[in-house]
Amino acid sequence: MGWLIMIPTLVLFTFFVWEPLIESIRLSLHSARGVEIQEFVGLQNYIDVFNDVSFNAAFANTFKYIGWSLVIGFVVPIILAIFISETIRGKSFFRFAVYFPNMVPGMAVSLLWVYFFKPGPTGVLNILLGKCGIAPSVWLNNAALTIPLIVIALTWKGAGSTALIYMAGISGINPEYYEAAAIDGAGIWRRIFHITVPCILNLGRTMLILQVISVFQILYEPLVLTNGGPNNASLSIMLLVYKYAFTKYDYPKAAALSVIICVVLILLSGLYMKLTKSKDE
Repeated sequence: MGWLIMIPTLVLFTFFVWEPLIESIRLSLHSARGVEIQEFVGLQNYIDVFNDVSFNAAFANTFKYIGWSLVIGFVVPIILAIFISETIRGKSFFRFAVYFPNMVPGMAVSLLWVYFFKPGPTGVLNILLGKCGIAPSVWLNNAALTIPLIVIALTWKGAGSTALIYMAGISGINPEYYEAAAIDGAGIWRRIFHITVPCILNLGRTMLILQVISVFQILYEPLVLTNGGPNNASLSIMLLVYKYAFTKYDYPKAAALSVIICVVLILLSGLYMKLTKSKDE
């Protein structure tokens, strides 16, 4: 009965995940005219990808995205979840408010932030800063600020859904812990640091690896906001796959880079699982 229930999911998973993955591996080992496979070339496409200067920039930038997302995007949902859980009135409103950006399509969110960070006096951020007497700036053309600004836009969209998951975890904490803390005279900050945070730690570990996998595949935001610029400063590895496939029409290289991404994510996930398992033991 268990297998009968799982069969539809397994069929869909095989068709939409494993079959494209196997086909990508096959394509990456051949030359092609468009998507029509021509001749076997072995690892030549992988060698060409590794020798491409754009690959080095995209690979380094992707880990910068991950780093900034851990500094900004990982902490913000936890803070939102804790403060909304500690709120006495208006919890439903705040839950909807933080989740609302997640309902907006990714492309629309990117276009929204394009106007927010628009250079010159017509950009929303520059208009707001102009009210405070601060001169306008070319935000997304600053190589040092591009990735942090994109991560802020990414966090604005996705933090709400992650916060709801943390709120569900917080609601499952035994209320007797808080009652005992209140009897002992613990204030809100002691409750948060000694009860709430330790109880959602395991959930945080799971969300951490999911966030790393998600940010590693970031595409829409750098594509729409900067197109990988300035001078490849915001080029992500998935954006490079997009450019190989739909700008240069070099599908074998795009497939080879996709396989590389898959291998890297498997290695990162395995390393993370090993480290967390050792810590739990």
